[in-house]
Amino acid sequence: MKKLLIVSFGIILFILLSLPWVLILVGRNKLHDLDIPKKEQLISDSPSKKILAIFPHPDDEVTVAGTLMKLKKDGHVVALACLTRGEKGNSSGIENELELAKLRTGEMQRSAELIGVDQLIQKDYPDSGLEDLGMDSLKKIVYQLILEVDPDVLISYDSKVGLYGHPDHRLTGKAVEKIFLKHKGEEAFQPQRLFQVTLCKKQVDVAMKLSSGFQRNYPENPEMGLPDPDFSVATQPYFPKILQVMQAHETQQQVLKDLMPFHDKVPAWIYSRVFDREYFREVK
Repeated sequence: MKKLLIVSFGIILFILLSLPWVLILVGRNKLHDLDIPKKEQLISDSPSKKILAIFPHPDDEVTVAGTLMKLKKDGHVVALACLTRGEKGNSSGIENELELAKLRTGEMQRSAELIGVDQLIQKDYPDSGLEDLGMDSLKKIVYQLILEVDPDVLISYDSKVGLYGHPDHRLTGKAVEKIFLKHKGEEAFQPQRLFQVTLCKKQVDVAMKLSSGFQRNYPENPEMGLPDPDFSVATQPYFPKILQVMQAHETQQQVLKDLMPFHDKVPAWIYSRVFDREYFREVK
C-alpha cells in the first residue's frame, strides 16, 4: 500500500511538473512557425552601430521592446522616434485630447527609460492624421529625422499593412521604406539596413480570433497581408522588462491586451516562453 501511494504521488507530481512545459510546447506550436530562423540578435554586436526605430504612436515600440533591449545590452546606441502624441487613442475613456496627449507623452518617456534608449524624439504630428499630411510631406519628415539622428540601422512597421492595418502604421512604414530605398548608398545617408516588424502566419491567425484591432482592420485578402518574416529575434530573457514597458502605457492597457492576450492571467515564466520572439523582415 505504501509503495502504491509513493508511485501514485510520483505520477501526480510528474504530471504537475510536466503540464506547464506541455502548455509551453503547445503554445509555441500554435503561435510560431518553427521553420522561420530564430536569431539571438538583430545585428552582430561588433562593431557598435546606431539604431533608429521610427513609429507613429506611443506604445508602438512595445512590438520591438525586447529587440531594442538586446541591442542596447550588446553595446549599440538606440534612438526611438515617435511621430505623434497619440491623442486619439482614447481606449481608456479620456476624451480630452490635450490631456491624453500629455499623459501619453509621459508614458512614452517612461517606456524609453525602461528600454534604455539613448535618444527619444517625440514629434507632434496629428494622431490618425498622417494620411492628411500626404506621402510627400511624410517622407520629408522621415528623411529629416534620419539625417538628424544619422543611424546605421532603421526599424519600423511594414509598408503593406502596418502590423494590423492602422493607416498611421502603414504610412509610417511606407515612408521609411521609400526613403531608405531611394537614398541608400548616398554619401549623406548613413543607414545601410532596414528591418520591418511583422508576424508569422500562425500569429496572424490567432490575432484574427482574439484581437479586435486585427478583426476591424486586417486585410481579408491573404495576398494583401503582412510580409513573411525572414527571421525572429529571441527575446525571452527580457520578458519581465517588456511587461513593465507595457504597463508604463497606463492609458492603453485595453489596446495592449490585443498584442499579448491573457498576459495578466498566465504566469510570466510560462507566458515568456510562448511569447519568446519578435519577427522581422529585412528590406533589401
